[in-house]
Amino acid sequence: MIAGFTVVLIAVACAAGLLCTVLGLAGRRPSDLSVGTQALILLLLIVQVVISIIAPLAGNPPSGDPLEFWVYLVSAVLIPPAAVVWALIERSRWSTVVMGVAAFAIAIMVWRMNVIWTIQVA
Repeated sequence: MIAGFTVVLIAVACAAGLLCTVLGLAGRRPSDLSVGTQALILLLLIVQVVISIIAPLAGNPPSGDPLEFWVYLVSAVLIPPAAVVWALIERSRWSTVVMGVAAFAIAIMVWRMNVIWTIQVA
């Protein structure tokens, strides 16, 4: 279940990153669509937090360093609101591109969290 959710989260983050980057390069300012993609990513990350709290209690602890995992997760949760706030203050097409880059960064962070949780090798 964790692996499936991770794949969904990475796919959503990549799709949101591509969408925001294309909209920004096309000259669009932050829109409801670009802000909504960040909200969707944040919602999925909050679900990831809940899963990460429940999984060890169900007997599935991380195989890597838990501190590194939680630092990645907390950082990932802080990125979408920061990107949206900055984009709404800036209101330029480049702020939409920044939201896209933030979404790609989250996809990479989620992949790293998956590696820490499941297949960490010393």
